[in-house]
Amino acid sequence: MSVDEMLLNVKILVFMTLLLEICAADLCNWTGSGFAAAVDSRIVLQVRLRCTEGSVRWVYPGQALRVVLEPNLSSSRCTTVCIKPSPSLRGASVFIERSGELELLLTDSGRSEQRQVFCFHADGPQRPAIYLQSSPQGDGAWSRRMMGFRYELLGNRSAGNNLGLGGLHTSCRPCNDTELLLAICNSDVVVRGSIKNVSHDSGRQTSLVEVSAARVYRQRSGVFEQELSDSKSSPSVPSWRGHIHTHLECHAKPGDGEFLFTGSVHFGEAWLGCAPRYKDFLSVYQTAQEARQNSCDFPLD
Repeated sequence: MSVDEMLLNVKILVFMTLLLEICAADLCNWTGSGFAAAVDSRIVLQVRLRCTEGSVRWVYPGQALRVVLEPNLSSSRCTTVCIKPSPSLRGASVFIERSGELELLLTDSGRSEQRQVFCFHADGPQRPAIYLQSSPQGDGAWSRRMMGFRYELLGNRSAGNNLGLGGLHTSCRPCNDTELLLAICNSDVVVRGSIKNVSHDSGRQTSLVEVSAARVYRQRSGVFEQELSDSKSSPSVPSWRGHIHTHLECHAKPGDGEFLFTGSVHFGEAWLGCAPRYKDFLSVYQTAQEARQNSCDFPLD
């Protein structure tokens, strides 16, 4: 079936069949079944979620599922929506709705794409919606499947513009002083440490930086885990270990010295932002401190 034929079928399915509204238990995540489709194959299940991140798990998938994202944002509307399909998302096609138009995002044949993160802009008066259309299974295997995805709503367009095969990442260029001072205040992850190892994934076009951190100033989603020394001759010294993703084109490599790593967390993974040498950061921060130009206080030790 061609992409145009698939889009036509979904449009007919969504706009000319019965929409069955169902409620999500915690407004962020939804887990439900497609048993209603066994009663009437024209039924399209519809779910409304009101958080900026969460997950959808569709057990025993039926004909189609429509997920409307309408978060409670007091300051600004989201402009970018990112979804990460689950490894079990097989036998389904994913569509997005923007300004009343449906666009094919992922087909059921793209198994290699299941590790990717897909982002799209959601500007306009209508709330973004995501469709999952289950492919028919002649042997009844549909009743034993589960499919779903995780989602994040972002308040800026740049994250979507930086989409790569492995997910979200920032530019490879070094941060200037202003960007660095903002990064220590606003980043999801801020740690001081050294690079222990770097591995590369040519398929995802990403590099994975293993970091041994002496100090974790801030983190989200438990990216860094604490380790204790097993030495009995000296008191246990706490240290932290974690991984940060970056783009393959950034040519990350192991090196001596101590760095200040900052970054954002998406779908439980840290993505590298500014990463100056710690001594260079101290110079920038102290100069700004003397001029009273810091956006936030940062502990120096």
